Amino acid sequence: MRIAIFTETFLPKIDGIVTRLRHTIEHLQRSGDQVLVFCPEGGLKEYKGAKIQGVSAIPLPLYPELKLAIPRPTLRKALEKFQPDLIHVVNPAILGLGGIYYAKVLDIPLIASYHTHLPQYLHHYGVGALEGLLWELLKLAHNQAQLNLCTSSVMVKELVNHGIERVDLWQKGVDTEMFQPHLASNMMRSRLSQGNPEHPILLYVGRVSAEKQIEEIKPVLEAIPNAHLAIIGNGPHREALEAHFAGTRTHFVGYLQGLELASAYASADAFIFPSRTETLGLVLLEAMAAGCPVVAAASGGIPDIVTDGVNGYLFAPDQEDGVVIASQRLFTAASGEREALKSRARDEAARWGWAAATAQLRCYYQSVLDCDLFSSAA
Repeated sequence: MRIAIFTETFLPKIDGIVTRLRHTIEHLQRSGDQVLVFCPEGGLKEYKGAKIQGVSAIPLPLYPELKLAIPRPTLRKALEKFQPDLIHVVNPAILGLGGIYYAKVLDIPLIASYHTHLPQYLHHYGVGALEGLLWELLKLAHNQAQLNLCTSSVMVKELVNHGIERVDLWQKGVDTEMFQPHLASNMMRSRLSQGNPEHPILLYVGRVSAEKQIEEIKPVLEAIPNAHLAIIGNGPHREALEAHFAGTRTHFVGYLQGLELASAYASADAFIFPSRTETLGLVLLEAMAAGCPVVAAASGGIPDIVTDGVNGYLFAPDQEDGVVIASQRLFTAASGEREALKSRARDEAARWGWAAATAQLRCYYQSVLDCDLFSSAA
């Protein structure tokens, strides 16, 4: 198959969407497919054999790491040269609308996928009144596609409830070869805790932005004696959070990748994730694969990953001090119980390799192509 992917974010940006796309592209290319990626310019011309068509873009005012790429007529020329069998639009916003438009104009089958719960994000940026309008715009865009994919069962239901049609589940994936418990090290513990490896270490990995509700980890830090917090990642909320956590044992590490990131997961005592806006929560799967116990809100796609008391601890999204209570459950559990929880977490993550997730996606691609061929013949 020849697949053109339109995405609002790609390398060198680092987030859960980019992680999924990286592994998906790599496995598609391994399967003999050819991939062309349209994304905001970032300097890359190729990734794992896939060509990258960078589109000039401007930084998003509220989030400079994200860039708005405006569709241009050159997209059509590139598509006509590549001759894709199918267009896959990831999180259609601005550039993705160009993908939708050219799929219609050039009569190319279209798949869209939903990864970021934007309507919920609005409330964290003071514009929650626009949620209804945004759902209407999302419905208008997604209903142009022959198939819409979500990465958790909860989000499948939510999209259907908001009038988006032809929705199915794209299963989760995690790199279980990269994230493993044996990568724990005292050196990494010392780095995360700024020289206090013997103390409890709490970990957060992900975007440092308002919708992640990272400030809710502060009471946990205060409730666990001698605990240190390491925040891995970056984003527009960092300065505000540095002020919020001033005077606490908090270390803003910045970005880590590859084996360093895997070692950070494996070396921490708990992964704390208070976000209520996750369509899946890929970082939770990474932590679980690395054997790091997780504490998370029972919201969005997270219950698809974490079963309370079995492979992690959940708290109700509206429960006052819920994240503190769940974290205390973890730290007061007997060592044998914690080890069993870590083992079950690793077992759960091991079920969801990227090869299987991409094989499922290829089946979706083929089903859309088969339906298109059938419709053309009719």
